Amino acid sequence: MKIGMIGLGKMGGNMRERLRRAGLEVVGYDLDESARDVDSLEELVEELEAPRVVWVMVPHGDPTRSTVEALGELLSEGDMVIEGGNSHFTEDRELDEILEPKGIGYVDCGVSGGIWGLDNGYGLMCGGRKEHVELAMPVFDALRPEGPREEGFVHAGDVGAGHYAKMVHNGIEYGLMHAYAEGFELLTAKEIVKDVKGCFQAWTRGTVVRSWLLDLLVKALDETPGLEGISEYTTDSGEGRWTVEEAIEMAVPMPVISAALFSRFASRQENSPAMQAVAALRGQFGGHAVEMLDDPDTRTEGEVEVHGGAEPKEDDADERRVGAEDGSGSSDEAATEAGPSSGTGRTEDGQGPTSGSGDTDPA
Repeated sequence: MKIGMIGLGKMGGNMRERLRRAGLEVVGYDLDESARDVDSLEELVEELEAPRVVWVMVPHGDPTRSTVEALGELLSEGDMVIEGGNSHFTEDRELDEILEPKGIGYVDCGVSGGIWGLDNGYGLMCGGRKEHVELAMPVFDALRPEGPREEGFVHAGDVGAGHYAKMVHNGIEYGLMHAYAEGFELLTAKEIVKDVKGCFQAWTRGTVVRSWLLDLLVKALDETPGLEGISEYTTDSGEGRWTVEEAIEMAVPMPVISAALFSRFASRQENSPAMQAVAALRGQFGGHAVEMLDDPDTRTEGEVEVHGGAEPKEDDADERRVGAEDGSGSSDEAATEAGPSSGTGRTEDGQGPTSGSGDTDPA
């Protein structure tokens, strides 16, 4: 079988290689001249034999839409397009409406596996009409992990169902990652625990919390003991937001995934206006001391602000943060002076955290 692949970045390039290893012919196109096999979409389509199958692996939104629109003018009845990026499921229906009147099939495919997919295979979630999914099954079988098809591939439903399933998958991923992260911080905070990495490694076999994400956390702790120097600034791909939006739309309670998403937002704030308001209100109704950013003397002597494994928030927003190469905490252009989430993290009278304690990782 011969397939066209548009978009040869980290994912698309590795997918092209895995398909070739499985014996499929792949004609690749990318804006990067050094990565592509042909110099235009027209040439890519000419290289394929009917019924043509073209996999689109470019950023979602306008890049995907313009690519699909161009293919709609180049492909013929009986051909098909697979959208393997991270399009919102509602966009899939719009893209299908462009191609369906021309007799061109459309399948949306959520792809999971990241940089490890080349060797381990990719988890695939497809949406579309049965005949179109079956046409591309040799491609899906080549990309998925070895073993039973149903353990690495699903035809989830109608057009849009594949990306919807991938959206939920990524939302779950947010929650799992943050649960491990909170456990890491609590283990780090307790003085009697001397081998935090060893605790996580001991969970990788025989326990109910074992997973590939847990394996990757152990690997990260091997490479960077204690995660020293790593900035807390954390971005989100957008799919976590979509998951929470869908939960609201469908009236599905989703407190864990929502909290994990909001914690990522908090990781980017140098100082939170919301928590400033909480601190001010505590001062008003309870007479609690209100810290001022420019006056360290307003802090109460002897009270614990953060545990020993965490970094206290810097008052000077211009100070260089540990682990940041450019002082911003991230190479992302939007990552300007990201800092720990706001709040004091103190305890009062040794009884426990005060309201809005915050620390650096909301519980």
